[in-house]
Amino acid sequence: MNVEVTSVSKKEQKLSQVAAAIFVISQEDIARSGATGIPDLLRMVPGLNVAQINANTWAISARAFNSEFANKLLVLVDGRAVYTQLLGGANWDTFDVPLEDVDRIEVIRGPGGTIWGANAVNGIINVITKKTADTLGGLIVGGGGTAGLESGTVQYGGKVKKETSYRIFTRYLNNNHLPKLDGKNGEDGWHLLHGGFRADTKLTEKDSLMTEGDIYAGSEGGTIVHTILFPPQNVVIERLSEFSGGNVLGRWSHIFSSRADTTFQFYFDRYTRSGPSAHETRNTYDFEFQNHLALGSRQDLIWGVGFRPSSDQTVGTIDGSFVPANWNGILFNTFVQDQITLKPDRVLFSVGTKLENNYFAGFDFDPSIRIAWTPNKRQTFWAAVSRAARTPTRRSEGLQAALAALPGPTEILLEGNSKIKSEHVNAYELGYRAQLNPRLSLGTTAFINTYRDLESIEPLPPFTNTNPPVTVIPMQLSNKMNGTTYGLEVHGNWKVNHLWTLSPAYSFLHMDLRLDPTSLDSVSVADGEGSNPGNQAQLRSHLELLHGLAWDANAYFVGRLPAQGVPSYTRLDTQMSWKIAEELTLSVVGQNLLKDRHMEFNDMFQVVNSSQIKRSAYAKLTWRF
Repeated sequence: MNVEVTSVSKKEQKLSQVAAAIFVISQEDIARSGATGIPDLLRMVPGLNVAQINANTWAISARAFNSEFANKLLVLVDGRAVYTQLLGGANWDTFDVPLEDVDRIEVIRGPGGTIWGANAVNGIINVITKKTADTLGGLIVGGGGTAGLESGTVQYGGKVKKETSYRIFTRYLNNNHLPKLDGKNGEDGWHLLHGGFRADTKLTEKDSLMTEGDIYAGSEGGTIVHTILFPPQNVVIERLSEFSGGNVLGRWSHIFSSRADTTFQFYFDRYTRSGPSAHETRNTYDFEFQNHLALGSRQDLIWGVGFRPSSDQTVGTIDGSFVPANWNGILFNTFVQDQITLKPDRVLFSVGTKLENNYFAGFDFDPSIRIAWTPNKRQTFWAAVSRAARTPTRRSEGLQAALAALPGPTEILLEGNSKIKSEHVNAYELGYRAQLNPRLSLGTTAFINTYRDLESIEPLPPFTNTNPPVTVIPMQLSNKMNGTTYGLEVHGNWKVNHLWTLSPAYSFLHMDLRLDPTSLDSVSVADGEGSNPGNQAQLRSHLELLHGLAWDANAYFVGRLPAQGVPSYTRLDTQMSWKIAEELTLSVVGQNLLKDRHMEFNDMFQVVNSSQIKRSAYAKLTWRF
């Protein structure tokens, strides 16, 4: 209840005061997970659906609408948005934060648009890295196994005088390929070289500056369905995708007094991706100002403004292109949120909104009302009503993608819509969290979400191109679907004794999607409702043994995906770690131990073909000095 979080209101709050469904992955959780990257770590979050598509691609969403590019989930690293305006969602293959540098991951299920703006519709993932003062000295991590063939991190942290501490790192990973659905080589191996730095400087007694940056390059394989018109056929081909990029972020903070402070943040992000079906280069600049004021004894106000230009250059293929090929846009936003103490240490009421002029659909606003009642130090009841928007992307407006070739020759074409609108959700949440006794804690959330203007796919009248002669059956993206979802999320932590801890969780989801009377869409409802598991459950166990040994076992159950033909499965991961000395730790990990291989996701609209996830094992040695 005393854990402090910042993602709900951009200021530090105790968990007992937060009126949101938030789950914190701590440094201990990370060390005990046996995970090799952020996506596998996120499996422990109740209400989050994490599915691996192939060796380098994931589908991750909160509270439904999962896909390769889950466009209703906003991902952040130290406040920097990781969201592509071309396709929507995050590129998880380049989301490579060294786990040893992660302080915590705050995951909010439910809207966060009042603070974070567009696309924080069903959830927010905020990865917060450690301050450099906590990572002084050297770090070497090396490992390898059957899936992750080899990986390693070399890092050093130091000080420049008393005012500045820093760290620099370089990291490499090389992941093996997985088998396709027919058992053959999926050709989806993946390697990445990544380097970065962070510096924290105390400029004066009241001023501080944080700067950090990353640079990376890599490549990955995969198979896609390639359309050929003469003669008409759809063939599976192998594609090698190459990517590179980098970013730099700076954040200046000034404390006026114990009742007022301000922050200015700037970041620049650039990346290039070639393939598998199009080439993209993107530049994004972001400027953000934020001011925090305590007004009297009962009001705590935070407000800010933001400005984010972004531009891209694309080169298409016969499989996919974007019109126009090059694009640039500017996003403006302003937000305000006031936390009002109705009863000291008992009842907190928050109200606020964000006003945003987004890239494609004009102005939008994301209001919320939240209330938290803490009858005592061990219990919190909370409720929230909020609205959020998922704005269109370049895909929504200008996509031209060949879906299939038929005899004739005939081409089925999926195209964007210049008149497409933002999607909206109205979310209603009730929650309870408690420290029932010194050994047992519990959190539960119930929610109902109503959506309007969801994306649908509408058939248009066929037409014929004369040069060359091809009949085209166009399908256009539109906003003719609405729906309601509701669900329940429960998680707990039970310290059985001073050596053994159990952490169970369960989530339930029901979706009811429907089309407008004028819609001719025949696929979106079934695909949307049948691509998200109705039931998920997990049990994580941590046992401290003798002589520095610890054993962790994590079991995850995921319900079936009927629209994709993916059966339910249970994943079992286990880790045995040995702290050989204070500075040296050896870990041996087994993943997906119950079956040799299984499928986790196979959506009809994903870019790459699915592979089967294999049983795997690896060993890792961590040395701090």
